[in-house]
Amino acid sequence: MGLVKQELFFKDDIKSSQIDELFLRVKSELDSGKIGYYHLPNNQSTILKEIETFINSKDLEPIKNIVILGVGGSSLGVKAIEAMLTHSKNRNDKRLIFLENVDPIEIEKRSRDLKLSNSLFILTSKSGSTIETTSILKYLLGKFELSCSDKKIKESFIFITDEDSPLDLWAKTLDIKTFHIPKNVGGRFSILSPVGLVPLALLGYEIKEILNGALDLKRSFFAKKEDQILKKAIYLVANEKNYPINVLFSYSSSLRYFNDWFVQLWAESLGKIDKNKKRRGLTPIGLIGSLDQHSFLQLIIEGVKNKIVTIIKIKNFQSNLKIPDIKLPNLSKVDFINNHTFQELINAQCDATRKSIIEQDIDLDLIEIDTLNEQSVGYMIYYYELLTSLCGILLEINTYDQPGVEYGKKILKEKFE
Repeated sequence: MGLVKQELFFKDDIKSSQIDELFLRVKSELDSGKIGYYHLPNNQSTILKEIETFINSKDLEPIKNIVILGVGGSSLGVKAIEAMLTHSKNRNDKRLIFLENVDPIEIEKRSRDLKLSNSLFILTSKSGSTIETTSILKYLLGKFELSCSDKKIKESFIFITDEDSPLDLWAKTLDIKTFHIPKNVGGRFSILSPVGLVPLALLGYEIKEILNGALDLKRSFFAKKEDQILKKAIYLVANEKNYPINVLFSYSSSLRYFNDWFVQLWAESLGKIDKNKKRRGLTPIGLIGSLDQHSFLQLIIEGVKNKIVTIIKIKNFQSNLKIPDIKLPNLSKVDFINNHTFQELINAQCDATRKSIIEQDIDLDLIEIDTLNEQSVGYMIYYYELLTSLCGILLEINTYDQPGVEYGKKILKEKFE
């Protein structure tokens, strides 16, 4: 795809037979129909119409706040795409607020000024019983003095959950508008489902173009035109023992929450015990350039060589913001950058970081995004979902469950019983 390019800067001694075998395995996973995220880019015309109908039927003029109640896969993807696209001309002026963590200070701070009259609350929980989300919901019901049978809930709340989940069953009793997540789509792979599409549409973004960006990659990949993704997955897993740490070094503050989304997707999907009872996993770390050049880059360059680095570069920030030709007293050594744009500066820093890492014989690949827009963002989401699945296949694990997380939930429940 013209909007996104990938270049590998490590020794490519991967055999074509390895690439072909991995492709057949992921194609088999696609064709099985068991893993639903593969099909989201081109299987949602009904959902798109449902979202459009909801937006057209609801008076959104008084709504100033879109409030997301959700955690992990129910919030991180929305947060990531919103941060990447917030500069878009399509973005309306509604404020997006996340109520995720059960930190009481944060809950009070973020909800202090919220009113039912000017807020739309989107409660997202695939299981319908996420403890963080339901606890915050209870707090809001108490704050607004609403009983669980109060019909006024339907005026300010919508739910996104699995069909027939506990949340869905409660919604039916109050006629609360509910969007359903496909049963075979896991939470951390759900951003291209109603989990992401509903709030992003309410903010004005072109959600069809986000899906189109993902669809471009899906078509290209399954037409066997994206061997670099396959090579990257093979290389990462083959070097799991020597290079267990995967660093995503994103050169834009707009990608901060994309990094967070990647960390959750990678960690929860790939940190598993394999079929031979061996602990497996690739540890994800998200960095932001140029900020982390002044901290973590030192560890990459001169620390233990146990990391593989991916750099994301945005070619065109669509900004001509310049550094003025101002000479500061006693600081003539920084005048070389005068009259250049900030885009030129951050991309030159990105290139310098890449060169410094390669010169230390540290493995690296580059993803270059032409511009951040709905299409390129959809492409990037699907890229990392695909890469995660490919690595999971090679690690011989179940990429889509999370038994370690479930074990922690079991212990939590026992503490209160």
